[in-house]
Amino acid sequence: MATTLFQYFKRVFDDYQVLVQVNPNDYTGTELIIHPDGKVEKTIMEFDEEIFEDLEEDEFKTCSPLEFQLHLSKT
Repeated sequence: MATTLFQYFKRVFDDYQVLVQVNPNDYTGTELIIHPDGKVEKTIMEFDEEIFEDLEEDEFKTCSPLEFQLHLSKT
């Protein structure tokens, strides 16, 4: 059984943050939107094979899996 190593990305906007978890094997993942009041929206996503280029173009940076998991635990 192969272990999946997710990749994590983050972008900070003026009044909210977006964190993205991507499974590079099947292009599935989770998007978290963190609002200024601390509310976290979680969306299960299906990406295409261009997701990494799209994230780079949209100025997302890599982030820590721990940061993603901490926010995910609030959903």
